[in-house]
Amino acid sequence: MIRGPRSREKLKAYYESYMKTGRPDPNVNPEVAASWAKSRAYGAPTDRIHTDHRLSREDFAARQRLHKEAISYLRHLTNNLRDFFKEYDISLLLLDEECVILKSYTMPFYQMTPGEIEGVRVGVEEIGTSSVSMAYDLQQPFWLFGPEMWVQDSHESDACSAPIFVDKKMRYIITMVGMHYQNMPQEAVMAVLKTLCYGLENYIQQQTRLKAQEAILDVIPFAVYHVQEGSEVAYANKLGMQRLKKIGIGRKDNKSFGTKLSDVVLNYRHTPIYSGFQGVLSHNREVTWITPSKTYEDITTVVPFERDSEDAVRSVVAISMPIEDLRTMVAHAAGFTAKYSLSSMVCASAAFSSVKEKALRLAKGRTHILLQGESGTGKQRMAHGIHQASPFATGPFIALHCGDVTPELLEQEIFGVSISREVSHPGKLELASGGTLFIDEIEKMPTDIARALAASLTTMESSRIGEETSRPINVRLVAACDTELRRLTERGSFDKSLYEVLSHSVIRIPPLRNRKEDIGVLGEHILSELAGLHQSSAKALAPDAVDFLMTYEWPGNIKQLQNVIEHAFFRTEGEVIHAEDINLFGDITLDARWKEDKEVFIKVWRVAGGNISRLSTLLHVSRVTLYRYLKKYGIEKSKIDS
Repeated sequence: MIRGPRSREKLKAYYESYMKTGRPDPNVNPEVAASWAKSRAYGAPTDRIHTDHRLSREDFAARQRLHKEAISYLRHLTNNLRDFFKEYDISLLLLDEECVILKSYTMPFYQMTPGEIEGVRVGVEEIGTSSVSMAYDLQQPFWLFGPEMWVQDSHESDACSAPIFVDKKMRYIITMVGMHYQNMPQEAVMAVLKTLCYGLENYIQQQTRLKAQEAILDVIPFAVYHVQEGSEVAYANKLGMQRLKKIGIGRKDNKSFGTKLSDVVLNYRHTPIYSGFQGVLSHNREVTWITPSKTYEDITTVVPFERDSEDAVRSVVAISMPIEDLRTMVAHAAGFTAKYSLSSMVCASAAFSSVKEKALRLAKGRTHILLQGESGTGKQRMAHGIHQASPFATGPFIALHCGDVTPELLEQEIFGVSISREVSHPGKLELASGGTLFIDEIEKMPTDIARALAASLTTMESSRIGEETSRPINVRLVAACDTELRRLTERGSFDKSLYEVLSHSVIRIPPLRNRKEDIGVLGEHILSELAGLHQSSAKALAPDAVDFLMTYEWPGNIKQLQNVIEHAFFRTEGEVIHAEDINLFGDITLDARWKEDKEVFIKVWRVAGGNISRLSTLLHVSRVTLYRYLKKYGIEKSKIDS
């Protein structure tokens, strides 16, 4: 509230009357009268400004650091106004939202040096009515005449204070105090105060927006640069700063970088940043950056930014992501993550508990791991669990089955392939970098591919088929084998170098027939997973069902148990599954097809565990009949078992 000149004699009389009676004169400004009442209630001293309510040196230093930008900017604004303040004996103060004086910029405030008044709280509780307390309470500029101030020592002064708002919240108060009211030109003071408030308010709002933008830029997975002509970096976000530091470019001070890009990027003239200064826009371009210490590969976008009056590019904005980071992000987006933990491999037996403990122990290291066990024993789930428990857990988990592709495609799947100069695809070794590559049925990998894989895992570098460029990789291999890999190696059926890479950490997973005491808990766990997956009510195995399951040899191991339990889950109406609800053939229909279809016969044979007597009972035929069909299909019993 800005009011015109008042009779100081009348104002003094109003003040003295209030001090004697405690009742304000009707002519006293209502807001001032209300503030006087607060001052009296708080017991604020009336003789002079007391500095008892001062922050400790440590707290004040911390508060100044918190508000250093506002303090510095207001100093900058007032540099050209010092003569004005000196001519009219005006003090300038900056206070925070708690009425603590952060900085005294000009003449002494109430004849106090800056060191005496800075860090002191001057709210209505401490010094009574002042322009500060009025601006604070009313949330608007307020001109207070000397005799209206609570402190009598200030009655020869006039003061005006104005709040600074940022995002609708008061952040600061700027105060101007004239030591001699006769010399204080109200209109000029108000003009200066409004200018200072407007400048500081816009600056703080701008800084808040810039900090928000910088915070966003610092958390995105891209390196962002603003590069000026001459290849000088004007700005880099957090990731950009880290990458610049790796190639020898760091901040010379808080404002500039000490080295140009062209000084450390050996192929600078062949990069999209150089092209950007020629006015060329580059979008998601694969770029190689060659530096004296290392070669980097990025996906980079460059946009010409500033142009001069002749349309020449003055600066460019570059956004890049290391190809390795991009592949990791894509891997996660594509679902290349581990689905199971080691804890999901339930057991009741001491034998399998020791296997899990070994898996957890090896997972925490960084060596490559070989999983050996019959088909269906849970090697793939264990690979997932090892990844989740490992230092590579934040990276991708990528699986590859050697038996699913031809040797030519397998090599491309692992190492990638360059189709042309413009088109080149990464392999699973590169995609899995930073994480785990799981290769199932590794015993089926051709020797030449296995040898190349062993070399890549030893050097931690990979080359795509058709390229000579080597790319660094950081990947753990978890391989699975259904047979004894050592014997295959000794017979020359598997590459010795890859076996040596894997043989240091081998986990042997026992077949289900050797851990039958686990069948009950495995069955319950499978039922629980099925209920959760299909959002249906839980079901349980009756004791007779568990006993029945334990009489079987389970040639297909846990995978076969899973199929049998799932079949019973969907075909049992109640919540308890009994022995009569279980069909060991699962989804295999016991009709006459096995008499005409070789594949159906083999499936039924495996369900029976290769036991002629059990199969005879299940199919209700004689053993002689079964041997006749073995001969008919031209297969040997040992071949079926394998």
